[in-house]
Amino acid sequence: MKIIHRYIFTEMFKIFLISTLALTTVLFMDKILFITDLVFNRGVTLPEVMQMIFYITPGFLGLTIPIGVLVAAVVVFNQLSADNEYVVMKASGWSFLYLLRPVFFFTILAYIITNLNMFYFLPWGGQQFQKMVYDIVRTRANIDIKPNVFNKDFEGLTVFVNDKESNHELRGIFIAHNADQKDAKIILANEGTIVSDSAHFRIHLQLRDGSIHDANKPGTRYQIIKFQRYDLNLDLPTAGKMRESGLFKHKDKSVSDLWQLIREKKQAGEPASFEEVELSKKFSIPFTCLLFGLIGAPLGIKSSRSGKSGGFVVAVAIILLYYIGLITAQNLGKGGEIPGLLSVWIPNLILFFFTAYVLYKVNKEIPFTLVDRVTDGYLTLLEFIKRLRSGTQKIESRHTP
Repeated sequence: MKIIHRYIFTEMFKIFLISTLALTTVLFMDKILFITDLVFNRGVTLPEVMQMIFYITPGFLGLTIPIGVLVAAVVVFNQLSADNEYVVMKASGWSFLYLLRPVFFFTILAYIITNLNMFYFLPWGGQQFQKMVYDIVRTRANIDIKPNVFNKDFEGLTVFVNDKESNHELRGIFIAHNADQKDAKIILANEGTIVSDSAHFRIHLQLRDGSIHDANKPGTRYQIIKFQRYDLNLDLPTAGKMRESGLFKHKDKSVSDLWQLIREKKQAGEPASFEEVELSKKFSIPFTCLLFGLIGAPLGIKSSRSGKSGGFVVAVAIILLYYIGLITAQNLGKGGEIPGLLSVWIPNLILFFFTAYVLYKVNKEIPFTLVDRVTDGYLTLLEFIKRLRSGTQKIESRHTP
């Protein structure tokens, strides 16, 4: 690798690490309140929290790696152009396509890493995370049900037991089912066993030799139902909050699992648009790395008139436009309005032709008016803000005694 290629590659790698780490940290901020609640109210230890963060990180990297590639390419080439280094390189006989080689190698590396993340790390992390959450829920159910103590950890239930022979066997059980005040129930049982349901991440309480006391309308009718066995689901707030907080929403199914779901739904005559979109995203998102890197370099050069900050403006504009298009396309695909497998590729196809157009313009040194207009608008906005600030400072200085 030539020295100039090594220099561009190294600079891109630095910016890529910083931007990817910063953006991933920002995405984690959405989970801070929930994780804090786990630590202080649910008895989850700090090492367990760190494990959770490690397992859900692949779900964020599918978004942050392509953005990091775009930011790195735009910022590095914007800096080269703003410092007139690009002009010197052109005068030395180096063409734009020659300088683009390290960008291409960098995007290929990012493409491979993103593929590994989408196909292997993301499904593995999702499975490990759900297993860990299930173990926490199961352990808390075994610990919190203590003899002669009213337990209110379970959603809509108050549980009281006279004796607990082991972690799973209960004796003398009293349960007040108060999920709906208009239809309150009292459940009594001589024995009960805690059973773990790993498939649905739930805890079942198998009650034996008991009765259900149901007062549908207080003062009108009282019903008693005897049973030999009665299964009751125990949903802990811990699991519910984890699902509501979005920690279960990262797409953790493997390609083979998605293909299996698609085949099963089609055989049953059911729509499989959702699964088709998720399957297609595993291939389309890594491909975005290639497009973001190749379009970032020419846009970074063209946005140099607005200084080094202009590169960030161009990067943010591309990111917003692309992901707005991606979200719109995938929603249409999940709704069945367009083919699911094709939907998430539509933004990539548009970006591919736009990238080819920009590369051709920059390589032939043909003026690219669109970037110039964005740059002019940005410079006008900066100038307006500076004038506004200077006017405010003058007014404050006049009123200062």
